[in-house]
Amino acid sequence: MKTAKPKEVHLYVGTRKGGFLFRSDLKRKKWKLEGPFFAGSEVTTLSRDPRSGYLWAGIVNGWFGPDLQVSKDRGKTWTKSIEGIGFAKDRGLNLARIWKIAPDRPSRPQTLWCGVDPGALFRSDDGGKQWYEVAGLTQHPTRNQWTAGGGGLMVHAIVCDPQRPQRVLAGISAAGCFRTDDDGKTWKPMNKGVLADFNPEPNKYPEVGQCLHSMVMAPNDSNTLYQQNHCGAYASHDGGESWQDINKGLPSRFGFASAIDPNAKETIFLIPEDGAERRYVPGGKLIVYRSKNGGKKWQKLTKGLPQEHAYVQVLRHGMTADSAPKTGVYFGTTNGEIYYSSNAGDSWELLRSNLPPVLSVHAAVV
Repeated sequence: MKTAKPKEVHLYVGTRKGGFLFRSDLKRKKWKLEGPFFAGSEVTTLSRDPRSGYLWAGIVNGWFGPDLQVSKDRGKTWTKSIEGIGFAKDRGLNLARIWKIAPDRPSRPQTLWCGVDPGALFRSDDGGKQWYEVAGLTQHPTRNQWTAGGGGLMVHAIVCDPQRPQRVLAGISAAGCFRTDDDGKTWKPMNKGVLADFNPEPNKYPEVGQCLHSMVMAPNDSNTLYQQNHCGAYASHDGGESWQDINKGLPSRFGFASAIDPNAKETIFLIPEDGAERRYVPGGKLIVYRSKNGGKKWQKLTKGLPQEHAYVQVLRHGMTADSAPKTGVYFGTTNGEIYYSSNAGDSWELLRSNLPPVLSVHAAVV
């Protein structure tokens, strides 16, 4: 059976006032807009499961609270899927937000992972009909050392190792990186070498408590990971066992968003910000930093981006890349702008402005 050739690039955008879908052909010259979905609600995550083609949306409504919705027809209709996501009464925990929906590997087409606030992970093995709490993470012995960050206590990064079917990594703010090698039963902190400079001496490199902001895995090399942290950018080449500082050449140790080129395992993109207090791009200049050698050297990418009075922020899920032959890179700002590059960052164009503040972007080639 022949696999259909990809024809379009889709960009799924979650904002504080709804979700949107942008569509283009592979040239990415003209875009069509669909939506908003869930108008007026905060869409914390909106993404496509490549195995089924289903869309998943995590939303928060100011009156009705958090919800998880699925669409099987590209956003035309949506169905509630939150039944089963919730804590037992004796747990003393309440669901605040759904931060991430991550599909498992193609070999398990019905398995999904869901990261939520307050610092918990849920799993479904029937395509999202029923969910259960991954208690091995939520009840980790170090949990009393986890603290809520500015966005809450959240599991926001979920990375499934395509080469090791029992391995999953989770990023938590503010707790750090955790890894399971037994399919979620037990979890081990993976924070060696990662700074927590907000801690008093001599606890600057604790076992847990780091504020990991985003984490990506290199294509075709699941040992290689990159993270943007509250306290710097880091790379790991041993599956998270240890991390090396790759911040040299960046203007700040603080930032949220990161992306990796699906066609080049050492090409990564970051958007630093001017410290944890100001939280906008340094000097009001919107600059994407790219490294083609895993963080050893960084390039400034500015062509097409505003270089004055750009007091914007790009949040933790606000940057992504597609897998087209010529890599596309995308990011959305808290000012409601979406920028994109169809040449792996060499130049940028404004895709859309005047959206609500952008919370997440996710690209897919379909």
